[in-house]
Amino acid sequence: MKGPLFYSKILLFGEYGIIKDSKGLSIPYNFYKGALKSDHNPSAESLESNTILSEYLIYLKTLDNTVGQFNFEQMQKDISNGMYFDSSIPQGYGVGSSGALVAAIYDKYATEKVTVLENLTRVKLLKLKTIFAQMESFFHGKSSGLDPLNSYLSLPILISAQDQIEATGIPSQNTTGKGTVFLLDSGVVGETAPMVQIFMQKMKQEGFRSMLKDQFIKHTDHCVDAFLAGDVHTLFKSTKQLSKVVLSHFKPMIPKKFHQLWASGIESNDYYLKLCGSGGGGYILGFTEDIDKARKALSDYKLEVVYNF
Repeated sequence: MKGPLFYSKILLFGEYGIIKDSKGLSIPYNFYKGALKSDHNPSAESLESNTILSEYLIYLKTLDNTVGQFNFEQMQKDISNGMYFDSSIPQGYGVGSSGALVAAIYDKYATEKVTVLENLTRVKLLKLKTIFAQMESFFHGKSSGLDPLNSYLSLPILISAQDQIEATGIPSQNTTGKGTVFLLDSGVVGETAPMVQIFMQKMKQEGFRSMLKDQFIKHTDHCVDAFLAGDVHTLFKSTKQLSKVVLSHFKPMIPKKFHQLWASGIESNDYYLKLCGSGGGGYILGFTEDIDKARKALSDYKLEVVYNF
């Protein structure tokens, strides 16, 4: 048995903000992928994945039809036959490892699937997002449902508000351009749930809520609009402001050893860093107008180019 491939994703803009109605833009990242497989000579990794799937099956049964019907009998049979999720998507790196798994399970076992091959309406997207949010909560405690949605559709997704969501086109890449979005490997595995808890605690403070609305969400929205319009000048100007706000107000989500590196990018204008997903480790997202300058400034770290301007 080998299932279809489900890809990783990158939330370019909107981390944390989409919980409070900021815009968000998520794109598929085909460098990493996963598929459901069976293995009769299992490795330690596939055995571990198989155990997680057994636990996940129990969790899905508790959702009590709120996410639709599943063929649990077949899923149990496949798990007993050694099914696991064979994935190259790094876990705890903010690129949607659990989202791809959720999309794969829904695709294979949902009996009344919301199909997207024909008419992709806003109602369908919202329904899928709601289903996926509940399905992914097993992994994070709280999920927007966006990661599995992106993996399931393999299309860029634009969020304008909680209930305004659409598949979107993004500007064509300029493969020879020096302007770049890149991933920087922090070398630390991040956990989503503790980061979300920190955010929720901070949200109890009136000052933090005001900052989120007046600064974080404002700059995030400007970044999304500029990216989609292909307005590179405004994009980098807004990304710099967003990077400053994150360094000032989201420090617990940035691994300590990157605080100075983050500040150096803002000061030199060689690159601007932002959170990739919930933060706490994993990948850090970088934006630069000159990838050569960024590589030189970040020569101690591994960079992966995601998009060229």
